[in-house]
Amino acid sequence: MTRRIIELLRHGQPTETVTVKGWVRTKRELKEFTFVEVNDGSSLQGLQVVLKQTLPNYAESLKQLNTGASIEVRGDLVESEGKNQRIELQATEVKIWGEADPETYPLQKKRHSFEFLRTLGHLRSRTNTLGAVFRVRNACATAIHQFFQERGFLWVHTPIVTASDCEGAGEMFAVTSFNLKQVPLTPNQTVDYSQDFFERPAFLTVSGQLEAEIMAMAFSNVYTFGPTFRAENSNTSRHLAEFWMVEPEMAFCDLEGDMDLAEAFLKYIFQHVLTTCPEDMEFFQQRIDSSVLDTAQNIIENQFERLTYTEAIALLEKSPKSFDFPVKWGLDLQSEHERYLAEDLFKKPVIVTDYPTEIKAFYMRLSDDEKTVRAMDILAPKIGEIIGGSQREERLDVLQRRIQAQGLNPDDYWWYLDLRRYGTVPHAGFGLGFERLVQFMTGMENIRDVIPFPRTPGSAEF
Repeated sequence: MTRRIIELLRHGQPTETVTVKGWVRTKRELKEFTFVEVNDGSSLQGLQVVLKQTLPNYAESLKQLNTGASIEVRGDLVESEGKNQRIELQATEVKIWGEADPETYPLQKKRHSFEFLRTLGHLRSRTNTLGAVFRVRNACATAIHQFFQERGFLWVHTPIVTASDCEGAGEMFAVTSFNLKQVPLTPNQTVDYSQDFFERPAFLTVSGQLEAEIMAMAFSNVYTFGPTFRAENSNTSRHLAEFWMVEPEMAFCDLEGDMDLAEAFLKYIFQHVLTTCPEDMEFFQQRIDSSVLDTAQNIIENQFERLTYTEAIALLEKSPKSFDFPVKWGLDLQSEHERYLAEDLFKKPVIVTDYPTEIKAFYMRLSDDEKTVRAMDILAPKIGEIIGGSQREERLDVLQRRIQAQGLNPDDYWWYLDLRRYGTVPHAGFGLGFERLVQFMTGMENIRDVIPFPRTPGSAEF
């Protein structure tokens, strides 16, 4: 039976006869034998395989055992005399599954720029850095499901195609079955959506929140975890056109409960990753960002600071630091403001609550002063906002006013308003951008390097 390399490195014992399958990372030929490092993606470190000249097909195999080739090796585990590994595999049989031409295989060097690797979306996952990123990404996803499942949340699959703009930003990808060369028009020369597949304008979703609220009104505690889309023409290191969101929604919950859950959520994920991916996190500490382990411990060990937006503005106005963007009550906090609060002032995560009504979405619960809404953002050192959430507006009359005030059509939200007519309850939730979490955890500078196939303006090849 084939054994995973990570399991052999951790628990394999000398005298065991095993079979491994993977890809050649390096080959080092000596006079009487050859060292080959094989990696199957299960761990940062590969398994050293020793091929002796006594192998029946030694000479033939040696010609094919190039970096990138896929192989199967059977042999005996022995104690290694090298310093960097506990065991190695003495090969008795070698099979070449697929060759890799050393003249054309593009990952010959040990170090490549991330910009270069993005042009090789079909191969870059074989590198040490991207391999470590995607193992940590997998651990984060596992922790997310475990966290919510342990607390009795129902995982719901919200639609990717929607007619609702949850964020009200209008930066959505349209979905249509029309032949764009012959779009049917009404007598008024507007698009005749009655002839389209959904018989109305449809888009790729920017959030599953509104649908999650529907499900929370039946199952109490639910969460979504899936792809979302934003047609924002941005080429920064912080933006993707396709990204994953985690969005829990809790019935009979207020803003305090929302903050408590979000804080516990982040602590749980970071602890899980440190426990399950220690080698990968140590790699990021040494090669990418020397503060990633301290950052993780900061999240896990500290109680998050909590203050209102008004208090935050007052602290920013008193700051001796000069900001590029103005600080004024009523303006949204910029990344530099968020990072100052988390990094310089409190030196730990900060939860800012009660933002001005004008800068937040229509679904957030209006405070008694009607100047602020019951919203909260979690600000983390080095990255700024990582979670955004709120207590939702459960009062029908107030929600109707908020929808109209933001220039939205109430008819588009008839079902959302119905939730307030039939058994409405206080409820709350938050959203976490999954790629931003992975980027924050690994210290990677560009968000395009923490998703297997990044979708950005002009880029959809892989």
